[in-house]
Amino acid sequence: MYVLFGACYAVDARTVGDGSCFLYVIHEFWRCFKISKQELQINEEIRDKEIRVIGSDGEQLGIMPSSKALDMAAEKNLDLVKIAPQAQPPVCKIMDYGKYRFEQAKREKEARKNQHVVDIKETRLSLNIDTHDFNTKLNHTKRFIQSGDKVKVSIRFRGREMGHPELGTEIMKRFAEACQEFANVEKPAKLEGRSMIMFLAPKPNK
Repeated sequence: MYVLFGACYAVDARTVGDGSCFLYVIHEFWRCFKISKQELQINEEIRDKEIRVIGSDGEQLGIMPSSKALDMAAEKNLDLVKIAPQAQPPVCKIMDYGKYRFEQAKREKEARKNQHVVDIKETRLSLNIDTHDFNTKLNHTKRFIQSGDKVKVSIRFRGREMGHPELGTEIMKRFAEACQEFANVEKPAKLEGRSMIMFLAPKPNK
């Protein structure tokens, strides 16, 4: 397998007839090349005898001694960077390594900024909850869900209330139905010890 910048070529050599010639079947996979995510070797750190070299403009420069590639990079005031160490021979690219690292850090920072850490908020109900309190809890839950968080809805049974779990199930059902426009029930209501717990999650974006 030859790994090239912008494309990968799988070369399959098969013997034909009496073995005096070979048939090469080449498969091209456009833009399947990935730069190694490991710490990249640059310039004098590259000790391989021969490497496959890609120019700064993406041009294939062929296989050559690493010393020659280093000279070519130095002439352009650029760096020689090993981008595919597992390839045979390893693939190196002539580039501005400082600029590459700057752009990579910028992309990673942008990706982190766009990430949302999902928190689990909690909404506590009760068996004797009134309409006003129910609607207040509903609005709080809606805010949590619209912020992208999951919500744990719980009812704590006190004293003799443990004898009527069906009342808790009915309240949970009513609350889930009130939330169905903006949330899905991720885990249905279940009695755990003296508490009944249900989990809600944001509806997936369409």
